[in-house]
Amino acid sequence: MKLAHGKIPIDILESVVFKNLGIRRREVVLGPSAGIDGAVINVGNKSLVVSTDPITGAIELIGWLATNINANDIATFGVEPAFLLSCILLPENADMKTVETISGQMGKAAKKLGIAIIGGHCEVTPGLANPIVVGCTIGMTEKGNYVTAAGAKQGDKIILTKTAGIEGTAILASDKENQLKKVVSATTLRNAKRFYDQISVVKDAITAFKTGAVHAMHDPTEGGVAGGIHEMADASHLGFRVHKKKIPVRPETTEICNFFEIDPLQLTASGSLLIAVERDSADRVVGILSKEGITAEVIGEFLPSVEERIIIQEDGSSENLVRPVSDHLWSALEKIR
Repeated sequence: MKLAHGKIPIDILESVVFKNLGIRRREVVLGPSAGIDGAVINVGNKSLVVSTDPITGAIELIGWLATNINANDIATFGVEPAFLLSCILLPENADMKTVETISGQMGKAAKKLGIAIIGGHCEVTPGLANPIVVGCTIGMTEKGNYVTAAGAKQGDKIILTKTAGIEGTAILASDKENQLKKVVSATTLRNAKRFYDQISVVKDAITAFKTGAVHAMHDPTEGGVAGGIHEMADASHLGFRVHKKKIPVRPETTEICNFFEIDPLQLTASGSLLIAVERDSADRVVGILSKEGITAEVIGEFLPSVEERIIIQEDGSSENLVRPVSDHLWSALEKIR
């Protein structure tokens, strides 16, 4: 079976990847699991949260994205990212300027987030069309002082920060500018490129975690908001009901998605954060986020049955929320229009 671009299907992840994990070590208190983007290792009185992610679909700001997106995975545990290792794979036509650009972007992003880049690897790799950057980020916290994407509870409200499709909008505006400028205004393109400035969810996650009302958090990356909600429900063994009209989508995202004939809810969404919060505390958490300059909306709630994965459409009708087979960024990048 030929696999689609992006993340492999959850059934292959569980039936193949998770069955080949080496030995068990007592320090590992949270290992690989569907819907959870990091591991937890207990060392003395500390818990180390560790996560890794590649950047494969972007070119323009790949170093910036690699640092921020790997940091986001740690922050969803309610933990501040502290250390980063990177593996930079370069195409055969790369030169010193390419290395300087990617490294400079990573260094700038790491300084902004308070992260130390502690090592990694860099090479020219035959067969690549574009650079690939793989990051591994580590955060430290007091033992047990964290949440995971698996912690959502029946009745929890689902909060989404910012808007859908942030990362995908920025990538398409930058890497497909020549196509888009024929049909999209210069102002729209300029605004869309600035979505890169919203990629970090570290402030979102740490602010929410400190309220004490959060049960789980997850950043919707590949597969967008739709995929992220499914992954959170998978990890927590729950269903959900969300309301389409409550999911914010910026006009720039809508316009670009319409051009490429893709769904904003299935477009990679780094920069937004899904939060499962106690029902009675949802408005308070939204208010606290707002005071920190972070927009947020209650978009739905978690349900007890894993079979109920519902989206209420704008006309009031309900249907199952699509589970993305592949992020719609890939189909947009492949289109020549």
